[in-house]
Amino acid sequence: MATVSTTDVFVTGIGAVSCLGGTAGEFWAGLNAGAPLPVPVPGLTEYVPDALAYRVSDGPAEDAGGAGHAGDAGDARGRATGFALRAAREALADAGLSPAVTADMAVVIGTAGGDGGVREGRVPGGGSWRTPFSVAAAVGGALGSFGTNISVSNACAASGYALSVAVDLIRRDEADTVLVGGAEGLAWVPPAAFDRLGATDPERCRPFDARRRGTVFGEGAAMLVVQSARAAAGRPVYGQVRGTAWSCDAHHPTALDPEGSQLVRVARDALAAAGRAPDGIGCVIPHGTGTPPNDEVEYRVLREVFGERVADTPLFSLKTFIGHTAGASAAFAAVGAALMARHGRVPANAPLQYPDPSCPVWLPPTPLRLAPHRSDVLINAYAFGGSNFAMVFGGVR
Repeated sequence: MATVSTTDVFVTGIGAVSCLGGTAGEFWAGLNAGAPLPVPVPGLTEYVPDALAYRVSDGPAEDAGGAGHAGDAGDARGRATGFALRAAREALADAGLSPAVTADMAVVIGTAGGDGGVREGRVPGGGSWRTPFSVAAAVGGALGSFGTNISVSNACAASGYALSVAVDLIRRDEADTVLVGGAEGLAWVPPAAFDRLGATDPERCRPFDARRRGTVFGEGAAMLVVQSARAAAGRPVYGQVRGTAWSCDAHHPTALDPEGSQLVRVARDALAAAGRAPDGIGCVIPHGTGTPPNDEVEYRVLREVFGERVADTPLFSLKTFIGHTAGASAAFAAVGAALMARHGRVPANAPLQYPDPSCPVWLPPTPLRLAPHRSDVLINAYAFGGSNFAMVFGGVR
Protein backbone atom coordinates (compact mmCIF):
# COMPACT_ATOMS: atom_id res chain seq x y z
CA MET A 1 0.00 0.00 0.00
CA ALA A 2 1.36 3.42 -0.90
CA THR A 3 0.31 6.71 0.65
CA VAL A 4 -0.48 8.85 -2.39
CA SER A 5 0.84 12.40 -2.14
CA THR A 6 -2.11 14.78 -2.13
CA THR A 7 -1.08 17.05 0.74
CA ASP A 8 2.44 18.14 1.64
CA VAL A 9 3.69 16.77 4.96
CA PHE A 10 6.56 18.64 6.60
CA VAL A 11 8.88 17.74 9.47
CA THR A 12 9.18 20.74 11.79
CA GLY A 13 10.76 19.19 14.88
CA ILE A 14 12.93 16.23 15.84
CA GLY A 15 14.21 14.61 19.03
CA ALA A 16 16.44 11.63 19.74
CA VAL A 17 17.87 9.67 22.64
CA SER A 18 20.48 7.11 21.62
CA CYS A 19 23.82 5.63 22.60
CA LEU A 20 25.35 8.66 20.84
CA GLY A 21 23.74 11.09 23.29
CA GLY A 22 20.54 12.45 24.74
CA THR A 23 19.59 14.89 21.98
CA ALA A 24 19.19 15.00 18.21
CA GLY A 25 22.23 17.28 18.05
CA GLU A 26 24.35 14.70 19.84
CA PHE A 27 22.93 12.00 17.58
CA TRP A 28 24.07 13.96 14.50
CA ALA A 29 27.46 14.72 16.05
CA GLY A 30 27.96 11.03 16.78
CA LEU A 31 27.09 10.05 13.23
CA ASN A 32 29.74 12.49 12.03
CA ALA A 33 32.40 11.38 14.52
CA GLY A 34 32.76 7.68 13.67
CA ALA A 35 31.22 4.41 14.82
CA PRO A 36 31.41 3.67 18.55
CA LEU A 37 31.71 0.12 19.75
CA PRO A 38 28.86 -1.39 21.78
CA VAL A 39 29.33 -1.80 25.51
CA PRO A 40 28.50 -4.81 27.72
CA VAL A 41 25.02 -4.61 29.21
CA PRO A 42 24.90 -5.33 32.95
CA GLY A 43 22.47 -8.10 33.79
CA LEU A 44 22.28 -9.59 30.33
CA THR A 45 25.35 -11.69 31.08
CA GLU A 46 23.13 -13.81 33.30
CA TYR A 47 21.42 -15.05 30.16
CA VAL A 48 23.75 -14.27 27.26
CA PRO A 49 27.49 -14.78 27.72
CA ASP A 50 29.47 -11.69 26.69
CA ALA A 51 26.27 -9.93 25.57
CA LEU A 52 26.84 -6.64 23.78
CA ALA A 53 24.44 -3.87 22.92
CA TYR A 54 24.40 -0.25 21.85
CA ARG A 55 23.11 1.02 25.16
CA VAL A 56 22.14 4.49 26.33
CA SER A 57 25.00 5.04 28.73
CA ASP A 58 23.31 7.14 31.42
CA GLY A 59 20.67 4.61 32.39
CA PRO A 60 16.94 5.29 32.20
CA ALA A 61 16.06 8.51 30.44
CA GLU A 62 15.25 11.44 32.67
CA ASP A 63 11.62 12.43 32.71
CA ALA A 64 11.91 16.13 31.92
CA GLY A 65 8.45 16.71 33.32
CA GLY A 66 9.76 16.61 36.86
CA ALA A 67 8.83 13.06 37.85
CA GLY A 68 12.45 12.07 38.33
CA HIS A 69 13.83 9.20 36.33
CA ALA A 70 11.68 6.80 34.37
CA GLY A 71 11.48 3.64 36.38
CA ASP A 72 11.78 5.18 39.81
CA ALA A 73 9.90 3.44 42.59
CA GLY A 74 6.26 4.31 42.36
CA ASP A 75 6.60 5.08 38.63
CA ALA A 76 5.80 2.16 36.36
CA ARG A 77 7.42 3.80 33.35
CA GLY A 78 10.20 1.74 31.86
CA ARG A 79 13.13 2.62 29.68
CA ALA A 80 11.23 2.84 26.39
CA THR A 81 8.63 5.24 27.78
CA GLY A 82 11.30 7.36 29.45
CA PHE A 83 13.29 7.61 26.24
CA ALA A 84 10.14 8.40 24.25
CA LEU A 85 9.12 11.21 26.60
CA ARG A 86 12.56 12.79 26.50
CA ALA A 87 12.76 12.65 22.70
CA ALA A 88 9.16 13.85 22.37
CA ARG A 89 9.74 16.92 24.52
CA GLU A 90 12.81 17.79 22.49
CA ALA A 91 10.86 17.44 19.23
CA LEU A 92 8.01 19.62 20.50
CA ALA A 93 10.42 22.31 21.68
CA ASP A 94 12.29 22.13 18.39
CA ALA A 95 9.04 22.67 16.48
CA GLY A 96 8.04 25.51 18.80
CA LEU A 97 4.55 24.13 19.40
CA SER A 98 2.20 26.05 21.67
CA PRO A 99 0.29 24.25 24.46
CA ALA A 100 -2.90 24.56 22.40
CA VAL A 101 -1.34 22.75 19.43
CA THR A 102 0.19 20.10 21.68
CA ALA A 103 -3.16 19.44 23.34
CA ASP A 104 -4.86 18.85 19.99
CA MET A 105 -2.11 16.93 18.18
CA ALA A 106 -2.18 13.24 17.38
CA VAL A 107 0.41 10.87 18.87
CA VAL A 108 1.55 7.79 16.92
CA ILE A 109 4.39 5.66 18.31
CA GLY A 110 5.84 2.39 17.07
CA THR A 111 7.61 -0.12 19.29
CA ALA A 112 8.39 -3.82 19.13
CA GLY A 113 8.92 -4.68 22.78
CA GLY A 114 7.90 -1.52 24.60
CA ASP A 115 8.80 -1.46 28.27
CA GLY A 116 10.03 -5.04 28.37
CA GLY A 117 12.01 -4.42 31.52
CA VAL A 118 8.80 -3.60 33.37
CA ARG A 119 7.21 -6.90 32.36
CA GLU A 120 10.37 -8.75 33.40
CA GLY A 121 10.30 -7.10 36.82
CA ARG A 122 13.43 -5.03 36.15
CA VAL A 123 11.79 -1.75 37.16
CA PRO A 124 11.12 -1.05 40.85
CA GLY A 125 7.42 -1.34 41.44
CA GLY A 126 7.04 -2.97 38.02
CA GLY A 127 6.45 -6.56 37.01
CA SER A 128 2.79 -6.05 36.21
CA TRP A 129 1.53 -7.05 32.78
CA ARG A 130 1.97 -4.25 30.27
CA THR A 131 1.80 -4.29 26.52
CA PRO A 132 3.85 -2.28 24.00
CA PHE A 133 0.76 -0.11 23.53
CA SER A 134 1.35 1.55 26.90
CA VAL A 135 4.29 3.59 25.55
CA ALA A 136 2.09 5.72 23.29
CA ALA A 137 -0.57 6.01 25.99
CA ALA A 138 1.99 7.16 28.57
CA VAL A 139 3.51 9.71 26.21
CA GLY A 140 0.15 11.12 25.15
CA GLY A 141 -0.98 11.32 28.75
CA ALA A 142 2.21 12.96 30.00
CA LEU A 143 2.08 15.59 27.26
CA GLY A 144 -1.63 16.27 27.71
CA SER A 145 -2.35 15.43 24.08
CA PHE A 146 -6.02 14.69 23.58
CA GLY A 147 -6.03 14.08 19.84
CA THR A 148 -5.82 10.68 18.19
CA ASN A 149 -3.48 8.35 20.09
CA ILE A 150 -2.27 5.30 18.16
CA SER A 151 0.21 2.55 18.99
CA VAL A 152 1.84 0.40 16.32
CA SER A 153 3.64 -2.80 17.26
CA ASN A 154 4.64 -4.94 14.29
CA ALA A 155 8.20 -5.80 15.19
CA CYS A 156 11.07 -3.92 13.54
CA ALA A 157 8.91 -2.05 11.04
CA ALA A 158 6.72 -0.56 13.79
CA SER A 159 7.86 3.06 13.63
CA GLY A 160 7.85 2.90 9.83
CA TYR A 161 4.21 1.94 9.84
CA ALA A 162 3.66 4.64 12.47
CA LEU A 163 5.10 7.18 10.02
CA SER A 164 2.69 5.96 7.36
CA VAL A 165 -0.22 6.33 9.78
CA ALA A 166 0.88 9.86 10.69
CA VAL A 167 1.11 10.85 7.03
CA ASP A 168 -2.33 9.38 6.38
CA LEU A 169 -3.84 11.36 9.27
CA ILE A 170 -2.56 14.60 7.77
CA ARG A 171 -3.41 13.82 4.16
CA ARG A 172 -6.94 12.78 5.10
CA ASP A 173 -7.35 16.03 7.04
CA GLU A 174 -7.82 14.16 10.31
CA ALA A 175 -4.92 15.98 11.96
CA ASP A 176 -2.77 19.02 11.29
CA THR A 177 0.03 18.06 13.69
CA VAL A 178 1.27 14.59 14.62
CA LEU A 179 4.00 13.56 17.03
CA VAL A 180 5.34 10.32 15.56
CA GLY A 181 8.29 8.07 16.25
CA GLY A 182 9.53 4.93 17.90
CA ALA A 183 11.05 3.79 21.19
CA GLU A 184 12.74 0.70 22.56
CA GLY A 185 14.39 -0.16 25.89
CA LEU A 186 16.73 -3.11 26.30
CA ALA A 187 15.46 -5.98 28.41
CA TRP A 188 16.65 -9.55 28.99
CA VAL A 189 14.48 -11.71 26.80
CA PRO A 190 14.85 -10.35 23.22
CA PRO A 191 18.68 -10.37 23.08
CA ALA A 192 18.73 -13.77 24.76
CA ALA A 193 16.26 -15.14 22.20
CA PHE A 194 18.25 -13.77 19.27
CA ASP A 195 21.44 -15.20 20.74
CA ARG A 196 19.82 -18.63 20.96
CA LEU A 197 18.76 -18.25 17.32
CA GLY A 198 22.39 -17.62 16.40
CA ALA A 199 21.48 -14.19 15.03
CA THR A 200 23.75 -11.95 17.14
CA ASP A 201 27.27 -10.78 16.40
CA PRO A 202 29.68 -11.13 19.37
CA GLU A 203 31.78 -8.18 18.18
CA ARG A 204 29.62 -5.36 16.77
CA CYS A 205 26.92 -4.57 14.26
CA ARG A 206 28.68 -4.60 10.88
CA PRO A 207 26.20 -4.77 7.98
CA PHE A 208 27.57 -5.81 4.59
CA ASP A 209 30.87 -7.00 6.11
CA ALA A 210 31.91 -10.45 4.91
CA ARG A 211 32.61 -11.54 8.49
CA ARG A 212 29.32 -10.32 9.96
CA ARG A 213 27.60 -12.87 12.16
CA GLY A 214 24.34 -11.22 13.08
CA THR A 215 22.87 -8.09 14.56
CA VAL A 216 23.52 -6.20 17.80
CA PHE A 217 20.63 -4.45 19.51
CA GLY A 218 20.37 -0.84 20.55
CA GLU A 219 17.90 1.22 22.52
CA GLY A 220 16.51 4.73 22.67
CA ALA A 221 13.83 6.81 20.97
CA ALA A 222 13.48 8.98 17.88
CA MET A 223 10.54 11.36 17.48
CA LEU A 224 9.39 13.75 14.78
CA VAL A 225 6.75 16.46 14.60
CA VAL A 226 5.04 16.23 11.21
CA GLN A 227 2.60 18.91 10.09
CA SER A 228 0.38 19.88 7.21
CA ALA A 229 1.35 22.85 5.05
CA ARG A 230 -1.06 25.16 6.90
CA ALA A 231 0.23 24.11 10.33
CA ALA A 232 3.87 24.36 9.23
CA ALA A 233 3.44 27.78 7.62
CA GLY A 234 6.03 30.19 8.95
CA ARG A 235 8.03 27.52 10.76
CA PRO A 236 11.54 26.32 9.84
CA VAL A 237 11.25 22.85 8.33
CA TYR A 238 13.69 19.99 7.92
CA GLY A 239 12.02 18.74 4.77
CA GLN A 240 9.08 16.75 3.47
CA VAL A 241 7.87 13.20 3.77
CA ARG A 242 7.41 12.78 0.04
CA GLY A 243 6.01 9.26 0.01
CA THR A 244 5.54 6.19 2.21
CA ALA A 245 4.57 2.62 1.41
CA TRP A 246 4.20 -0.72 3.12
CA SER A 247 3.69 -4.34 2.10
CA CYS A 248 3.63 -7.81 3.63
CA ASP A 249 5.06 -10.94 2.03
CA ALA A 250 4.06 -13.33 4.86
CA HIS A 251 6.82 -15.65 3.66
CA HIS A 252 7.99 -16.88 7.08
CA PRO A 253 7.54 -15.90 10.74
CA THR A 254 11.13 -14.63 10.94
CA ALA A 255 12.92 -14.97 7.59
CA LEU A 256 12.86 -12.59 4.66
CA ASP A 257 11.46 -13.85 1.39
CA PRO A 258 14.66 -14.69 -0.54
CA GLU A 259 12.98 -13.56 -3.77
CA GLY A 260 12.42 -10.11 -2.29
CA SER A 261 9.48 -9.32 -4.57
CA GLN A 262 7.52 -7.48 -1.87
CA LEU A 263 10.65 -5.59 -0.83
CA VAL A 264 11.09 -4.40 -4.40
CA ARG A 265 7.41 -3.51 -4.52
CA VAL A 266 7.46 -1.43 -1.34
CA ALA A 267 10.49 0.59 -2.50
CA ARG A 268 8.93 1.23 -5.89
CA ASP A 269 5.60 2.15 -4.31
CA ALA A 270 7.32 4.69 -2.04
CA LEU A 271 9.11 6.20 -5.04
CA ALA A 272 5.85 6.33 -6.98
CA ALA A 273 4.01 7.95 -4.05
CA ALA A 274 6.80 10.53 -3.87
CA GLY A 275 6.72 11.15 -7.62
CA ARG A 276 10.42 10.30 -7.78
CA ALA A 277 12.54 8.13 -10.06
CA PRO A 278 15.42 6.06 -8.65
CA ASP A 279 17.96 8.48 -10.13
CA GLY A 280 16.63 11.21 -7.82
CA ILE A 281 17.72 9.32 -4.70
CA GLY A 282 20.92 10.70 -3.21
CA CYS A 283 21.20 8.22 -0.34
CA VAL A 284 19.62 5.01 0.92
CA ILE A 285 19.39 4.21 4.63
CA PRO A 286 19.00 0.43 4.39
CA HIS A 287 17.44 -1.91 6.90
CA GLY A 288 20.91 -3.53 6.98
CA THR A 289 20.85 -5.48 10.24
CA GLY A 290 24.12 -7.37 9.81
CA THR A 291 22.51 -10.79 9.50
CA PRO A 292 23.95 -12.48 6.38
CA PRO A 293 20.62 -13.34 4.68
CA ASN A 294 19.13 -9.87 5.29
CA ASP A 295 22.03 -7.97 3.80
CA GLU A 296 22.27 -10.20 0.75
CA VAL A 297 18.54 -9.99 0.00
CA GLU A 298 18.52 -6.23 0.49
CA TYR A 299 21.38 -5.81 -1.97
CA ARG A 300 19.47 -7.82 -4.58
CA VAL A 301 16.42 -5.63 -3.93
CA LEU A 302 18.44 -2.45 -4.39
CA ARG A 303 19.95 -3.82 -7.58
CA GLU A 304 16.47 -4.53 -8.91
CA VAL A 305 15.17 -1.08 -7.96
CA PHE A 306 18.18 1.00 -9.04
CA GLY A 307 19.51 -1.16 -11.86
CA GLU A 308 22.99 -0.19 -13.00
CA ARG A 309 22.88 2.89 -10.76
CA VAL A 310 23.11 0.72 -7.63
CA ALA A 311 26.90 0.94 -7.88
CA ASP A 312 26.89 4.73 -7.51
CA THR A 313 23.94 5.06 -5.12
CA PRO A 314 25.42 5.75 -1.67
CA LEU A 315 24.16 3.89 1.39
CA PHE A 316 24.44 5.07 4.97
CA SER A 317 24.65 2.16 7.40
CA LEU A 318 22.93 3.64 10.45
CA LYS A 319 22.88 0.45 12.52
CA THR A 320 26.69 0.43 12.53
CA PHE A 321 26.46 3.50 14.79
CA ILE A 322 23.49 2.78 17.07
CA GLY A 323 22.77 -0.92 16.63
CA HIS A 324 19.42 -2.40 15.67
CA THR A 325 16.85 -0.39 17.61
CA ALA A 326 14.06 -2.77 16.56
CA GLY A 327 10.70 -1.00 16.37
CA ALA A 328 12.39 2.41 16.61
CA SER A 329 14.80 1.82 13.71
CA ALA A 330 12.72 3.46 10.96
CA ALA A 331 12.12 6.53 13.15
CA PHE A 332 15.85 6.84 13.78
CA ALA A 333 16.40 6.61 10.02
CA ALA A 334 13.80 9.33 9.49
CA VAL A 335 15.50 11.63 12.01
CA GLY A 336 18.80 10.87 10.26
CA ALA A 337 17.27 11.73 6.88
CA ALA A 338 15.87 14.99 8.28
CA LEU A 339 19.32 15.96 9.55
CA MET A 340 20.89 15.04 6.22
CA ALA A 341 18.39 17.30 4.48
CA ARG A 342 19.01 20.14 6.96
CA HIS A 343 22.81 19.95 6.56
CA GLY A 344 22.85 18.94 2.90
CA ARG A 345 25.23 16.05 3.40
CA VAL A 346 25.52 12.36 4.25
CA PRO A 347 28.00 11.46 7.03
CA ALA A 348 30.85 9.07 6.37
CA ASN A 349 30.24 5.37 6.92
CA ALA A 350 32.42 3.31 9.19
CA PRO A 351 34.87 1.66 6.77
CA LEU A 352 34.21 -2.00 6.03
CA GLN A 353 37.13 -4.14 7.09
CA TYR A 354 36.09 -7.03 4.86
CA PRO A 355 33.66 -5.93 2.10
CA ASP A 356 31.33 -8.75 1.12
CA PRO A 357 31.52 -9.50 -2.63
CA SER A 358 28.03 -11.03 -2.49
CA CYS A 359 26.49 -7.63 -1.63
CA PRO A 360 28.79 -4.98 -3.14
CA VAL A 361 26.93 -1.89 -1.95
CA TRP A 362 28.59 1.53 -1.92
CA LEU A 363 29.21 2.71 1.63
CA PRO A 364 31.20 5.94 1.18
CA PRO A 365 33.92 6.26 3.86
CA THR A 366 33.94 10.06 3.51
CA PRO A 367 31.07 12.58 3.80
CA LEU A 368 29.07 13.31 0.65
CA ARG A 369 27.18 16.43 -0.35
CA LEU A 370 23.61 15.89 -1.48
CA ALA A 371 23.31 17.24 -5.03
CA PRO A 372 20.16 19.27 -5.84
CA HIS A 373 19.10 16.72 -8.46
CA ARG A 374 19.79 13.77 -6.12
CA SER A 375 18.84 15.02 -2.69
CA ASP A 376 16.09 12.62 -1.57
CA VAL A 377 16.70 9.81 0.91
CA LEU A 378 15.10 6.35 0.66
CA ILE A 379 14.55 4.52 3.95
CA ASN A 380 13.92 0.77 4.21
CA ALA A 381 12.62 -1.15 7.23
CA TYR A 382 11.72 -4.83 7.34
CA ALA A 383 10.24 -6.94 10.12
CA PHE A 384 9.38 -10.42 11.31
CA GLY A 385 6.17 -11.65 9.76
CA GLY A 386 7.07 -10.08 6.41
CA SER A 387 6.07 -6.49 7.23
CA ASN A 388 7.97 -4.10 4.95
CA PHE A 389 8.18 -0.30 4.90
CA ALA A 390 9.81 2.31 2.68
CA MET A 391 9.80 6.08 2.74
CA VAL A 392 11.19 8.87 0.58
CA PHE A 393 12.26 12.00 2.44
CA GLY A 394 13.48 15.18 0.81
CA GLY A 395 14.55 18.67 1.67
CA VAL A 396 12.49 21.69 0.68
CA ARG A 397 13.75 23.14 -2.60
